[in-house]
Amino acid sequence: MSPRHQPHHADDSQDDPARPRPRLRFVPFLPRPSAPVAIGLAVAVLTATALAALWITVSSSPAPPVAAPSAPTATPDGDLDPASPPTGDPPSSGAPSPVPSPSASAGTPAPTPEPTPPATQGGEDTEAKRPPDGRSCPGHPTPACTGVPPGTRLTRLALNEGGAYRVTERGTVLDGVHIPGDLLIVADDVVIRNSRIDGSLSNEYKLHRYSFTIADSTVGPPKGCLTAPGVGEARFTAERVHIRGHGDGFHASGDDIEIRDSYVRLCSNPGDHSDGIQTYLAGKGLVFDHNTVDQRFAKDITAPIFITDEQAEDVTVTRNLVMGGTYSIQVKNVSGRAVVRDNRLVDRSWVYGPVEADCATVEWSGNTLVTIDDDYRITSTVGPLPCAT
Repeated sequence: MSPRHQPHHADDSQDDPARPRPRLRFVPFLPRPSAPVAIGLAVAVLTATALAALWITVSSSPAPPVAAPSAPTATPDGDLDPASPPTGDPPSSGAPSPVPSPSASAGTPAPTPEPTPPATQGGEDTEAKRPPDGRSCPGHPTPACTGVPPGTRLTRLALNEGGAYRVTERGTVLDGVHIPGDLLIVADDVVIRNSRIDGSLSNEYKLHRYSFTIADSTVGPPKGCLTAPGVGEARFTAERVHIRGHGDGFHASGDDIEIRDSYVRLCSNPGDHSDGIQTYLAGKGLVFDHNTVDQRFAKDITAPIFITDEQAEDVTVTRNLVMGGTYSIQVKNVSGRAVVRDNRLVDRSWVYGPVEADCATVEWSGNTLVTIDDDYRITSTVGPLPCAT
C-alpha cells in the first residue's frame, strides 16, 4: 500500500519529526460560565427570541376595526314615550255602565303621519289608550279595538267656523288631530284617521254630500250626550270607528255607505229617538257589517238597527252584535235586495220585541239570540232568531 493511501493516525504525526506540523488557529479563551450564569443567559436568549417573534406578529397583523358609535334611535312623532303614562280619557273597564263610556284605548305603533293642518290652539292632547292588542278585534268590536290607536299623539286644531272645523280642500288628510267640536266636510276625497272629534262629523252642505273615509278614530264627547248623529250622511266609508256620547250613531241619507268593524254606544236626551244606524232619505248601497251597537242604557230609544226608509235600496246587514231598543232589528221598505244574515242579538235586551222586518222580501238567515259578558264576548247561544213582522 502506497503511503498516499495509508490510513491516517493522529498519533503517527506526532512521532514523525520529518512530517510537517499543521498550523494552529488562535481561539480566544472563554472562561466556562458557572451554572447560574448559564441559566440566566439561556433565559435571556429565549426571552429575546419570544419578544422578537411577538413584534413580528403584531407588526404584520392588520389593526382591528374601530366600531363607529351607533346613531341614536329616533322616536316617531306619533308615538308616546313608553315611560310617560298617557293622559286624557281614562281607559274603559269594558263593563257597560249607565253613562256614555269614555274612549277606551291603548298603545300601538302609530302610522306614519301625513301632513296635517298646523296646531293653532291648545297644544297637544294624548288619547288615553287601550290594551296592547291594538287593531285586533278577536270577536265583535269593542272600545278596546276601535277608535284612536294606542299611544297616538294628537294635535289640537282651532275651530274655524263657529263650533266646527271646516274642510274645504279636496283630498285633505287629517291624521292624528283633535277637533274640539264638529267636523264639517265640504270637499271630496277627504281622509280622517287616528283622530278624535268631540262633536259630530257631517259631509252635507247645501244638499250636496261630499265623499270621505274615516278610520281608527273616536267621535263624540268624553262626557255628556249630543242628540245629533255621530257620523253622516252619504258617500262615506267608516272602519274601526268608536262613537260615544251621541243619541244616534250613524246617519244614512244617500248612496254608497260602508260601515265596518265599528263600536257604537248610545245615549239619549229627553225627547230623542235614539238609533244605532238610521236611514232617512236613503239611497242605494248600504253595508253595515261586523259592528257592535249597545243601546241598553239609553232611555229615549227606537232601535240599534233602524232601516225603514222607503228610499233605501240594496241593504246588507251582516255579522253585527246588537242589544237594546224597542224592536232591536228593524229592516223594512227596502227596494232591491235586503240581506240580514249572521247577526247576534243579546237575549231579552229589547223593550217590545227582537225583530220587526219585511220577512217576505228580506233574505233572513243565520241570526241568533245570545248572551254576553261585560266585554261583549258571547258566553252562550240561546237559540235561533227568527224573522218577525
